[in-house]
Amino acid sequence: MTASLRVGLAGLGAMGRNHMRHLSARDGCSLVAIADPELALVADAAAKTGATGYADALVMIETADLDAVVIAAPTTAHAALTRAAIDRGLPILVEKPLAATVAEGIELVTAARARDVPLQVGHVERFNPAVLELGRRLENGWLGTLYSIASRRAGPFPARIRDVGVTIDLATHDADILSWIARERPTRVYAETAQRLHESNEDLLFGLLHFPSGATGMLDVNWLTPAKRRQLSVVGEAGMFELDYLTQRLTFTSADVGSPTIIDGYATTFEGNVVTIDVANYEPLAAELDSFLDVARNGGRPAVDGEDGLWALQIASCLLQASREGHPVDLADFGRLIPAS
Repeated sequence: MTASLRVGLAGLGAMGRNHMRHLSARDGCSLVAIADPELALVADAAAKTGATGYADALVMIETADLDAVVIAAPTTAHAALTRAAIDRGLPILVEKPLAATVAEGIELVTAARARDVPLQVGHVERFNPAVLELGRRLENGWLGTLYSIASRRAGPFPARIRDVGVTIDLATHDADILSWIARERPTRVYAETAQRLHESNEDLLFGLLHFPSGATGMLDVNWLTPAKRRQLSVVGEAGMFELDYLTQRLTFTSADVGSPTIIDGYATTFEGNVVTIDVANYEPLAAELDSFLDVARNGGRPAVDGEDGLWALQIASCLLQASREGHPVDLADFGRLIPAS
């Protein structure tokens, strides 16, 4: 490894430009190559960063002098670009979802393990400080037995996304987060979807996840809500956590409700004490890139590895299958298809 990691960036869409902003200003790495088929974007990015521009991301990966690569291209391009980076032995951060299909994802995880190439998947919510603080509290037993996890990820329709629907594009975030919170993978899923605005794919998903412990997960994901919402609630025997991804606000409501509120002689509500938990705010993408660059330099297993990304993709794919077929889909045997780590 060079003193400053030479990093290539494939894709200059909205997420790619966010990666560029951080990589071009990060200590310990140099953004030396940028690729996108939109030549005007490449020219502008190259002028701002001093990186060499490429019209073809595959050519960049195969020929540029790189120590690591970040792939933020459209979902349908993930498999070919990630496989090319694996073949070169380059540590990879590929934006979520890992691939467009589960079969592609299995191939990538298998290839990365065979070559001992670090493969990190960009489930950036895992680096949200409120999520990490929630994880610490759960580890310390604040909730006791976990009952349910409910996630809402909604916002306006993104005209730029045409290759996949809201389930593969967005619900993979929540499939990963719910599994991480439950500390187990779901064994059964069911879903209802709708297509209202998207030309070819679903833009609304309501999903249910059943976990081996008996906990239940619920996903509300859509591109139809006129205001952006990113929320999570976790309920257990000792109370409830509520989290806002955008504001990084985390609260805990105790299940010990005490005396009811009395209004005009009636006991109308039973509410536990609500505590706002201190969270040191920072940008999750910066933390994600720091984690990736550390693995690229020093080795080790990424915080969100290919297997995590593969499971999120499988859960999302099974949610779509359940919606199409009108019945729950079993995931109990999926783990056997994943190559041993």
